[in-house]
Amino acid sequence: MAEKLTSRAEDYSKWYNELVVMADLAQHSDVKGCMVIKPYGYAIWEKMKDALDKMFKDTGHQNAYFPLFIPKSYLSKEAAHVEGFAKECAVVTHYRLKTVGNEVVVDPDAKLEEELIVRPTSETIIWNTYKGWIQSYRDLPILINQWANVVRWEMRTRLFLRTAEFLWQEGHTAHATAQEAIQETEQMLGVYADFAENWMAMPVVKGRKSESERFAGAVDTLCIEAMMQDGKALQAGTSHFLGQNFAKAFDVKFASKEGVNDYVWATSWGVSTRLMGALIMTHSDDKGLRLPPMLAPIHVVIVPIYKGIEQLDQIHEKVKPLMQELKAKGITVKFDGDDTKRSGWKFAEYELKGVPVRIALGPKDMENGTIEVARRDNGTKETIALEGSAAHIEQLLKDIQNSLFQEALERKTNLTTVVNSYEEFKTLLDEKGGFFAAHWDGTAETEEKIKAETKATIRCIPLDAPEEDGVCMVTGKPSKRRVLFARAY
Repeated sequence: MAEKLTSRAEDYSKWYNELVVMADLAQHSDVKGCMVIKPYGYAIWEKMKDALDKMFKDTGHQNAYFPLFIPKSYLSKEAAHVEGFAKECAVVTHYRLKTVGNEVVVDPDAKLEEELIVRPTSETIIWNTYKGWIQSYRDLPILINQWANVVRWEMRTRLFLRTAEFLWQEGHTAHATAQEAIQETEQMLGVYADFAENWMAMPVVKGRKSESERFAGAVDTLCIEAMMQDGKALQAGTSHFLGQNFAKAFDVKFASKEGVNDYVWATSWGVSTRLMGALIMTHSDDKGLRLPPMLAPIHVVIVPIYKGIEQLDQIHEKVKPLMQELKAKGITVKFDGDDTKRSGWKFAEYELKGVPVRIALGPKDMENGTIEVARRDNGTKETIALEGSAAHIEQLLKDIQNSLFQEALERKTNLTTVVNSYEEFKTLLDEKGGFFAAHWDGTAETEEKIKAETKATIRCIPLDAPEEDGVCMVTGKPSKRRVLFARAY
């Protein structure tokens, strides 16, 4: 590992782009705007996926799968929805190629009667399907989740954070009452916040989007917002109360217990591979990734220091009982006996890849019955007895998970500022960034003015924001509570 990462202080954006590639997480593909997620990156995504999938199932949801292609006419049925996604859609117009000379061309005779949209999100195709599934209150609620890929045409891309095609999950539920649907929207936001904080070790603010930032076609959008190391916010998950908008667009009605026909109430909610970007930017440092143990593909790596194959075999035999004990505790452990690479190279490589705990031992440790244990989060090392070390390592992983969360929480706290004047807001936004709790008059005009002049947006209206009489920092008009502004990814 000869290359050195650009430091965060020197160029945060360059640091991020280099780290994603150097840590073997992903790479740009030959398809413009799309990425290849490499095995190590995909292993982290799988851990995210598995944890979330269990949380969804524990709250009564089931997985299903719906088509990649959506008839164009479906998008036209919900006006706000189509307007929200129209500029991002990839459109399929033909279904066949043919060879002319040595060239492959689109067959002009194979034009589709109706163009197909490559899904930017699946509300329309799913609600068209639900129409056949729902007749009465006995068919409700429907609690479905889909793991899929989606396409939203992006010209300016950044691996994981913004690509034309990305992986995600999208939940789509149908309910008999508005209250049930609202409870579902809130419940799933809680699931996302739980996952972000307890698995990703990433503190978040739970909030409500302003009307202009709301999901296209939603009545209300809830979100979790996280703060990255460079003082920019990142939207880490959204949960939408769709009201009866999609049920009306696709004529999805049910007979209530009283025998009255009514439109059903809907929600949708989703997180994507953007969480990978959030994980990297929340925790990593100038040496590489720092992965919270809950999501690390390898929890512990053992690097033997030896001369000759015989010594390597002896070390391997010595640590086998520890490896078995760790595996029995659900801790993934790798013994790196690759004799083509020096131990110093391995140390740097596993540091770059963010493995939470590194164990090293050589001939002297063999004699003394000890191992050297290094923590990736703070870089500290200690020498402990090999005997009984499994319990120590198990606790260490819990400590690392907690310490990463506490460090990120302290940063979020330090990067959250209460401001009362627009001048103060603009000055501090440039100086330090972060979240700014400020009064806003509630108008789209003021929101747009702030965005145009500062590139900061209302990230959310925090759900726990108390009522507080004040005046808008821009217009001086009355305001009932503070909202959170930030520049964002």
